[in-house]
Amino acid sequence: MGTRCGDVDPTMPLFVMEKENLSPAECDALMNKECGLIGISGISSDMRDLIKAYEGGSDRARLALQMYTYRIKKYIGMYAASMNGVNVIVFTGGIGENAALIRSMCCTDMEYLGIDFDEEKNKETIGIEGDLTTQDSKVRVLCVPTNEELVIARDTTRIVNNI
Repeated sequence: MGTRCGDVDPTMPLFVMEKENLSPAECDALMNKECGLIGISGISSDMRDLIKAYEGGSDRARLALQMYTYRIKKYIGMYAASMNGVNVIVFTGGIGENAALIRSMCCTDMEYLGIDFDEEKNKETIGIEGDLTTQDSKVRVLCVPTNEELVIARDTTRIVNNI
């Protein structure tokens, strides 16, 4: 997450509060505004800034991206296990549509699921719909752009017309 800590052991906030002598409000602010990508990288919560720093050799940006993509891979694995496999993995939203590096890091070492990731297709697919896997891949990896404005407009029209 950009500024939040994400999944944590439920006793962690209590430990941090005691260790750092923080009030509940201070711990809440820490966990929601100073953790995640910005806390690890010390640079930014914006993925574009982190990728630039990573490409420039920043160790902290590298660590932040490794932790971020590790967690995505962990969730893919958990969902694949609970669903007895997957047919498609979709990257969408700002990062999913535009960050080829993140998609690549997420799909590295995922061959056991049947993913045959195509790095060239991945690099060429920025902000457009595309299949990021080879023709022989058992699991498809797709980039699918969102259109949040259209969804909002449709929902607004539906709500206004039902009033």
